[in-house]
Amino acid sequence: MKIRIDRLRFGTAGIPLSTPKPSTITGIQRVRELGLDAMELEFVRGVNISPEMAKKIKYVAQKHDVLLTAHAPYYINLNAAEKSKVEASKKRIIQSAERLHEAGGWSVVFHAGYYLKQPPETVYEKIKNEIKDIVRQLQDRGIEIWIRPELTGKPTQFGELRELIKLSQDVEMVLPAIDFAHAHARDKGKLNTEEEWREMLSLIEQELGREALANMHIHVSGIHYTEKGEKHHLNLQESDLRWEDLLKVLKEFRVKGVVISESPNIEGDAILMKKKYERIKI
Repeated sequence: MKIRIDRLRFGTAGIPLSTPKPSTITGIQRVRELGLDAMELEFVRGVNISPEMAKKIKYVAQKHDVLLTAHAPYYINLNAAEKSKVEASKKRIIQSAERLHEAGGWSVVFHAGYYLKQPPETVYEKIKNEIKDIVRQLQDRGIEIWIRPELTGKPTQFGELRELIKLSQDVEMVLPAIDFAHAHARDKGKLNTEEEWREMLSLIEQELGREALANMHIHVSGIHYTEKGEKHHLNLQESDLRWEDLLKVLKEFRVKGVVISESPNIEGDAILMKKKYERIKI
């Protein structure tokens, strides 16, 4: 059963840096101490939680009212030329979703793949069919959580907003993960005004319905970019991302879901955003 989301929650990409004796469980407890209410499990180098540990994590997260998401491993390319690489990629997404589900989580995000100089339409069809198979395998196992291809930070990567919207229309259980820093970098410094964000959110609502805005999986950080797109993440106050204006637009559109801070200073920026968001009057 999919979890119903009651508000826009703020959290960290991984265990807060200030966690004494860091572990997933102490990380969740620290998130709550900091006044935050979400945490992303970072499976980026592999799914490193056992099914038994996932059950304990679920208990602690529910006790502290911390919503869990997960980031699947980085080594994913659903458009790889080699079938073995595609199958390994699918396995990583399925395993991430499975473990998150056991931990009582809600939404798993991943970078879907690369164009590899192929026509975007061809790549779309390939990635769509692989994600359909992932969803089918998860449903066969009774796993129902959101599968989230991410809006990516480089034009060489699959994951432009309209592609993600179309995927969400074509495959059940799929919604986009919107990384606003990536959108800004991918477009070489555009997508950084209230007007542009309103257009993005209006398009999502128009094409996917109110449910999509009531279940948003969002990443925010500062970002350093070049003509080729994303270089690396920065803290919000060291970047040109107009994050305060972005929060205003999220509130204006009554967005619910999670905002995960992916800044180097993960909890500092998550707290900064949550406090700012709570003070915005619409």
